[in-house]
Amino acid sequence: MKMIFIGAAHEVTGSCHYLNACGKHILVDYGMEQGVNVFENCELPVQEAYIDYVLLTHAHVDHSGMIPRLAARGFRGKIYATEATADLCSIMLRDCAHIQMQEAEWKNRKAKRSAEIAPHEPVYTMEDADAAIKMLVPCPYGEEITLCEGLKIRFTDVGHLLGSSSIEVWAEEEGTSRKIVFSGDIGNKNQPLIKDPGITENADYVVMESTYGDRLHPGDHPDYVKELTGILQETFDRGGNVVIPSFAVGRTQELLYFLRKVKVERLVKGHEDFPVYVDSPLAVEATGIFHKNEWSCFDDEAMEMVKAGINPISFPGLRLSITSEESKAINFDTTPKVIISASGMCEAGRIRHHLKHNLWRPECTILFVGYQAVGTLGRVLVEGVDEVKLFGESIDVRACIRKLVGLSGHADKNGLIEWVEGFKEKPRKVFVVHGEDSVCKSFVECLNAEYGIKAYAPYSGTEFNLLTNRLEYEAEPIPVKKKAKTISDVFTRLLAAGQRLLVIIHKNEGGANKDLAKFADQVKALCDKWDV
Repeated sequence: MKMIFIGAAHEVTGSCHYLNACGKHILVDYGMEQGVNVFENCELPVQEAYIDYVLLTHAHVDHSGMIPRLAARGFRGKIYATEATADLCSIMLRDCAHIQMQEAEWKNRKAKRSAEIAPHEPVYTMEDADAAIKMLVPCPYGEEITLCEGLKIRFTDVGHLLGSSSIEVWAEEEGTSRKIVFSGDIGNKNQPLIKDPGITENADYVVMESTYGDRLHPGDHPDYVKELTGILQETFDRGGNVVIPSFAVGRTQELLYFLRKVKVERLVKGHEDFPVYVDSPLAVEATGIFHKNEWSCFDDEAMEMVKAGINPISFPGLRLSITSEESKAINFDTTPKVIISASGMCEAGRIRHHLKHNLWRPECTILFVGYQAVGTLGRVLVEGVDEVKLFGESIDVRACIRKLVGLSGHADKNGLIEWVEGFKEKPRKVFVVHGEDSVCKSFVECLNAEYGIKAYAPYSGTEFNLLTNRLEYEAEPIPVKKKAKTISDVFTRLLAAGQRLLVIIHKNEGGANKDLAKFADQVKALCDKWDV
């Protein structure tokens, strides 16, 4: 019984942990890396076709975004997630596939102009996303679920996103049992709409995030409605737009909650009827999923509104933009407005078009409302820059760059400590992941020195034996180096298909001779066709 740490090791995105227990190969999350990748991630310890289960903490892309590639490379197991996470993944994974295919198409058009020969292939396709979605197994909160003999899991609401969870895993091998808890992303308290993080009473081992493990949110809960009103008033008085790069799932719905209060109470004087555009098909679909899951996920304040027949995230003047034509038309309307668009870190999607149209205008405001990973366009703008490049064109940054401080789906240092201290007895060891390099180190030091909690921050590739409580391999950090591409993406898919075929052959061991003979003839015919 062992764990291997794959992704989000001394980094914030690309979460992925491997668990081998009861003869099963399990992944907890398989996320996409966003922004700058500082350290190399080790390869999965087994081929994708051999993985039995994926346990998914929540739907954010840095935790779920690479799951379709598992399907593309032969994974045919089950993906366990909460009901709301399964609903969100059904739209988010398709959206990711759409972005991957668009980017590959753009690179191929660019390659033609530069006489580049090798075609670019998307990381995965819509077909791969659909295959992954069919493997989702929706699970309720709080219910023990048996995966197989010796393995059980349970999801607990951790207050980070609609459907987000920590996952308890019970594993028993050869008469010895261990309980491992994966925190997922731990939520901030007193967020609009969703509940506060729940605690877990006991664990042998804990794998926990540390995104904000070196900082504290403002002591007094900020009045976001008041702060947002001030930004809107100043910008609209100048005749500008407020452009908000926002995560389509979670943060957009929170903003709609605040904006509803601003609109209903008519707080922006002289511009009471200002329009609000949500320019993201994904955000529009996600908002519908919030409504679907309100009874299981909304907090008491939001539920009071629901029970009174009030939609807490809708109001007059809210305009939903679906088509690309509707999106383009927004910037031809001179009325001062709010534009909420994805992606939240400005790395892809329609927000980049809105930045192109508004960044150079001094009367406008670009308002950031979430974490910006190192290396992203959002981080560059927040840190201050005079010029950026969008769609091959240099754009002067003249707009006012603002940030709603403290508006975060992540717990701060105190929130993280409160969560880990919620265990009745100290775990044998706490593995700190999902934080920037310096943050992981400082948070480990804090847990060890100040709270007497045995903590350790593994680098990618570290292996830990859960039965002996020992590190079997302590990986060293390997800085990312730019690699020459030696193998095409298409050939990688072919290799994955071959690996899956081998897995199927092994699974059919002991089958009827007649069926095996037919299978062998089919494989041989395929080999003869291509052995030229």
